[in-house]
Amino acid sequence: MKIVIAIVRPFVAEKILEALKFAPVEACTVREVKGFGRQKNYLEEYRGGDYALAFIPKVQITIWVDDLRTEEIIRLIVSNARTGRMGDGKVFVLSADFTGTESFDLARAGEHEENEELPEDGFTGFFG
Repeated sequence: MKIVIAIVRPFVAEKILEALKFAPVEACTVREVKGFGRQKNYLEEYRGGDYALAFIPKVQITIWVDDLRTEEIIRLIVSNARTGRMGDGKVFVLSADFTGTESFDLARAGEHEENEELPEDGFTGFFG
């Protein structure tokens, strides 16, 4: 399993999500984020406003996908996000095969290991 993280321009995010609708993905999350890359020294126009040396609005799309389908998903994202201009975005690929000492709680309410005792408040500790 791989985690593909795409940070793209907001106006292409809907196009990517529409293309992903029929793609073989396990899960997908979308967030509005701000940041900059190499274009930080350039004046960028976005929806009629100019941004210079400021955080640029972007959209982060996080997708969980099977190892064998990773390249297909990356090609789909890049083909829909590329405008040919600086600031089109970035695509990161991480392994979702956690091994070793990592410990993660499941986000579904009330789901935990059989032998695991829940704290009195019922919270399993994502942040602690």
